[in-house]
Amino acid sequence: MAYWLFKSEPSTWSWDDQVAKGDVGEEWDGVRNYQARNFMRQMAVGDQGFFYHSQKERAVVGIVEVIAEAHPDSTTDDERWECVDIKAIKPVEQPVTLDEIKQVEALSEMVLVRNSRLSVQPVTEGEWRIVCGMAGISG
Repeated sequence: MAYWLFKSEPSTWSWDDQVAKGDVGEEWDGVRNYQARNFMRQMAVGDQGFFYHSQKERAVVGIVEVIAEAHPDSTTDDERWECVDIKAIKPVEQPVTLDEIKQVEALSEMVLVRNSRLSVQPVTEGEWRIVCGMAGISG
């Protein structure tokens, strides 16, 4: 299993919106960055990810699971863009902010710390376990 981080502006698509989709989940559509798209192409059904609210909150707020591998993004006719489908698994007990992540030396190489603008990014297993611990959940 691989681990990922999915960033969303809560005013556009929030954790509550994701939860409301239930087991059907939702396309992680609208990504127009080649690196983020390429990361989605690497994802497999069953991979898990952090759901991260950007903008003011800047925090991990939930755990999601990939439920469909990369396929054409339904929001465009441009065949270059693909997306995966994800579903909400559970909220975190304690949101983990970007500032808190930056304070942990073991997370200093995390993509979120080095390239916080990237909307879809990989998370190592070690990073996953540390952030899950900070969030009060088992990882």
